[in-house]
Amino acid sequence: MSMTASQLNSDITPGFPGVSFGRSVDGLRVALVGDTAFAMVPGRDGKHFLASGWRITRPIEQWRRDDFFGHSGDLADEADFRARVIENAEHQREKRALDRRDVHSSANTPWGSSQGATIYAEGVTAHSTAGHGGFHLSAERNRKVHPMLRAPGGWYEEDECWAIVALTYPHLFTTFEWRCAERTIKDSWPDAWETISGTILLPGESRIKDQRAFERDHAEDWIVISAIISEQEKGFVECVATQGGRRGADADERRFLVSAAEYEVGRFGFVIDLERHAAYDGPSSFVSWLGRGRHGPRS
Repeated sequence: MSMTASQLNSDITPGFPGVSFGRSVDGLRVALVGDTAFAMVPGRDGKHFLASGWRITRPIEQWRRDDFFGHSGDLADEADFRARVIENAEHQREKRALDRRDVHSSANTPWGSSQGATIYAEGVTAHSTAGHGGFHLSAERNRKVHPMLRAPGGWYEEDECWAIVALTYPHLFTTFEWRCAERTIKDSWPDAWETISGTILLPGESRIKDQRAFERDHAEDWIVISAIISEQEKGFVECVATQGGRRGADADERRFLVSAAEYEVGRFGFVIDLERHAAYDGPSSFVSWLGRGRHGPRS
């Protein structure tokens, strides 16, 4: 989503809900959208992330860091912060126009008794429970779901499977929700996305597809499955690795030392470089390795 220069430079934007930008008492860049407050919070390594608050009753210039909670993603800069806030305002406006209805419900769901429900349309209902929640589609509605994604019984949990409902009935969701759903489908069900859309996902466009490629490319490499800062070898991380990152009683485990400055787990694991990372069979900092004695690489 792109913003106009006037949006970037304005402290207040029109519409319902309006958007107000400002500074908190401790210098954070903050914003208010309806009852939802946002802050650009400093993180590690000079980076920032988006945090939110709810119904802060004090004036915006009296807000504080401890009014905000959560981590809603990294922010590149102030322009990115303002774009995310404007995006949320547009989402709230579209959501209001959809006229969803909150109703009392005590229906049985796969996640326990419903404590309330939101009707998106006839036969499309989102349930909340004490611990989880998700959508239920009527039999007629569920028949519209693509067979590769269809759940028997029409229940779709709220973490990922909700995106299947949004993919099937996009007109019942906001633009922001649809973008999130598209990202979720690509990440979690790339084969279905490629079949339905007729497009092939490229590297970087699907988490699951990228993971498959990683596992294929490193099937014979030693991948770290557990790591701990070494108490015996200062400045190093003691790593337990198996070929392909396999786990289980029959997996051959070997230990290596990796410089603490170098050890940074990637998206799918840290790959041992046998030419640079030393095999290790000395005293261990792992409780599970205590008493095993010296256990070096086996040929």
